[in-house]
Amino acid sequence: MSRVRGLLLAVCAGAAAWAAPVSAQQRDDDRFCPNRPSLGSSGCTTLPGQVQVEMSGVDWQLDNNPDERVDTTRFADTLARIGVGPKTEVQVGWSPQVIARTRDKARGTISRVAGISDLTLAVRQNITHSDGHGLSTAIQPFVTLPTGRGDISEGTWSAGAVVPVVYEVNDTWSLGFTGQAAAQADEDRHGRHFDASGIVEVGYTVSSNVTAFGDFVLERDNDPMQHVTMAQLAGSLAWQPTKRTQLDVLAVAGLNHDTPDLQVAFGGAFVF
Repeated sequence: MSRVRGLLLAVCAGAAAWAAPVSAQQRDDDRFCPNRPSLGSSGCTTLPGQVQVEMSGVDWQLDNNPDERVDTTRFADTLARIGVGPKTEVQVGWSPQVIARTRDKARGTISRVAGISDLTLAVRQNITHSDGHGLSTAIQPFVTLPTGRGDISEGTWSAGAVVPVVYEVNDTWSLGFTGQAAAQADEDRHGRHFDASGIVEVGYTVSSNVTAFGDFVLERDNDPMQHVTMAQLAGSLAWQPTKRTQLDVLAVAGLNHDTPDLQVAFGGAFVF
């Protein structure tokens, strides 16, 4: 735990040292475009010198199959987005507490593993419209490090890249696509395999401070033990009581037997 905290502090300190001086105009900018609560990613970046924190207070997922039922709950699942340039941000993603509960249906036994999650580090480089307006695009390479333990951790590193493309059609509607390709850790933890996904998103502005999202996710996972295609449908709602604060809720349903059945998350985002 202490090593992980040290790494988080080192990243934040390095980002602050790298950040360019911020003009008064930039400081007054109301840029605020969280990734959450939808499953896709935004194309905008956090302003230099600012830190945007996105967090799920509770994130629960159910994977129920004929052999076993797995309930995974994440508490305070956090993504910190640190602005280090006009179009560049550093990201740190981590959960301080994850509980995985597995019930073997044949034996009736229950096992439980709890601990910290793996750590994800990323850099988002905006390509067009870093404020998130118009056609906003970016590229985001990332690496996941095995800081967790047991079934909570992937057991080895993974790496890949995310490419978000978001278009504001007008003041009411937005369309987005998030593509991802990764060298994903094998289930047996002894190597990596190709994994790719695409997320199609529709956003609708309900009012001046409420936005609804709908997502369709398709993922191909070529794990050596079993090649699977997963599909999900998600709906989410975000409420912004202030220009730099958000509260949100997300619900996700699996569409085939290779996909976790259900996910529900409550959380929010803020800038400081």
